[in-house]
Amino acid sequence: MIADRTSRSFLLSAALTRAGQAVLRKAAPGGRESWERKNYAGRTVGLYAGPASALGTAVAAARVHPGAGLAVLAAGVCGAYDDVAGDHRRGFRAHLGALRDGEVTSGAVKLFGISAAGLVAGAVMKERVPDKVLAGVVIAGAAHFVNLLDVRPGRAAGAVLALGAPGLSRKGPAAELSAVAMGGAAAVLPDDLGERVMIGDTGAHALGAALGAAVVAGNRRAGLLVHAAAVVAAAVYGDRVSAWARAL
Repeated sequence: MIADRTSRSFLLSAALTRAGQAVLRKAAPGGRESWERKNYAGRTVGLYAGPASALGTAVAAARVHPGAGLAVLAAGVCGAYDDVAGDHRRGFRAHLGALRDGEVTSGAVKLFGISAAGLVAGAVMKERVPDKVLAGVVIAGAAHFVNLLDVRPGRAAGAVLALGAPGLSRKGPAAELSAVAMGGAAAVLPDDLGERVMIGDTGAHALGAALGAAVVAGNRRAGLLVHAAAVVAAAVYGDRVSAWARAL
């Protein structure tokens, strides 16, 4: 029964993501040119995978827990804003530094938006105040961490698959949410690796938030504290994390 629910969560997330990608590619609201970008190698790729994975995983996550669905959707929306605004700066330090100088960057909007959504989701998913706060940090931090890895094709989606796999051994919502994150990642990985699409901030943040929600669902305070420390450390050393992912 548990395995069936987990499998359904994976398949639903993957199917919705693939279907959304196909619809967006065919319709291309605003014109096909508005959905195209140059990747790191100068190749033209589509942005369809980002919104598709965000919507697909948000719907599948909401089926497991409304708070998780909210976090994934909000992370995707904030990432989409950053994709559209096109601020080239990466990392907390750059955006917070700009904020100190009176400039509100798209990255700063994304940072505070995803953090707020993570805290709201954490408040819904956990009962005690310390756990609510830690859960918010884990969800927002996981979203940021996956985005740090999105510097080359397949890095972010591949990481979600690898990091989500251990969660499948858990029971209940933790396993289902792990499957949701992995389903969305599996759906976009072939085209991402083939450099036909990029998931962008939209997809990376949404998949990361789904992964964080799975961690929250499967851990008590001690586990949340360990994961919160890990994502905070990744944020502090974000440049090194991205450089490591780039070098793989």
